[in-house]
Amino acid sequence: QVQLQESGPGLVKPSQTLSLTCTVSGASGTANTYYWTWFRQSPGLGLQWIGSITYSGSTYYSPPFKTRTSVSGDTSKNQFTLLLDSVSPEDTAVYYCARVGASFEVDYWGKGTLDTVSS
Repeated sequence: QVQLQESGPGLVKPSQTLSLTCTVSGASGTANTYYWTWFRQSPGLGLQWIGSITYSGSTYYSPPFKTRTSVSGDTSKNQFTLLLDSVSPEDTAVYYCARVGASFEVDYWGKGTLDTVSS
């Protein structure tokens, strides 16, 4: 059973960088058939895809986030990280990490972490 757990600061000030980490357990192998992915959900906007990384380190970003987002991985720690620069209150959301299969279906979700941008 694959499990994903997000961790984040909970509160960050405007213009700062939001840093979130997803710790993965129960996943085996080094297959690149999965995309380790960040989503977020905020009121009125629904679920948004932010970015993804494969086991080999290839990254993919959603256009609205591309210029201020970085996704990286640490296979030795079974973690992948999201950095979102220059945050504003509009970035307040529940952030989820997930495993996405080759057919772009999500088969495992983390529970989510609420991160608020406020001064």
